Amino acid sequence: MVLQDHFRPPLSARRHWHAFYNAWATYIASDLNAKLPEGYFAEPNVQFEIEIDVAAFEEPLPDFDCPETVINLPIDLPNNWMSPPAQSIPFIPVAESVQVNIFNTEGGPVLAGAIELVTPANKDRSSHRCAFVSKCETYLRQGIGLVIVDVVTVRKANLHNELLARLAGGSASPFDADLYATAYRAIERDGNQCLDIWQENLAVGSTLPTLPLWLRGEICLAVELNNIYDRTCREHRIISSPVNC
Repeated sequence: MVLQDHFRPPLSARRHWHAFYNAWATYIASDLNAKLPEGYFAEPNVQFEIEIDVAAFEEPLPDFDCPETVINLPIDLPNNWMSPPAQSIPFIPVAESVQVNIFNTEGGPVLAGAIELVTPANKDRSSHRCAFVSKCETYLRQGIGLVIVDVVTVRKANLHNELLARLAGGSASPFDADLYATAYRAIERDGNQCLDIWQENLAVGSTLPTLPLWLRGEICLAVELNNIYDRTCREHRIISSPVNC
């Protein structure tokens, strides 16, 4: 199976890309769990359309039939332990997130690697792109292995290039690609801190590559994107369609 365009007709009219992404992340986690050594596990984390309902906190509490089951915190009392916030500023959370996280269970679940599937919302506007890039930057600065897969055809932003600009300024070479898959490994080499980068150009109608996912502890897993993508398409009864012009 070659890469399909999940965001434009004809496929977008027959299948929901949200459902496909959900399944794709699940099968990636399943494939990694079959390869991971003891003490590690992978799990998908998929969130769409995150919204914060501020009004729910600002409106007065309604009357309840059983008031004894409701705890009313005395937030209006002058002696209350919680003071008013020092300031309130605009804040844009990551609107959507489709990722597979790999954890090391030694001493409790500790994040060791992550795979991010880019969504249209991640590329939609400057604030969303900044939030996504900041999350990826945090992974890498903590030594967490990272893979990014961008098959979104309806937005043209290159988040990989924005991440490199954040990390290295003008010393990194931009990657001229609309669709891509990239892998990152933070490593110390000859006394210097380095970031190894693997980058593959993707195209609708072409097969997907295999990328390395480096975990803390020098464990490297092969992320066989094409095999897992093929399984996801079969499970969702998606057949190969002509490439859009």
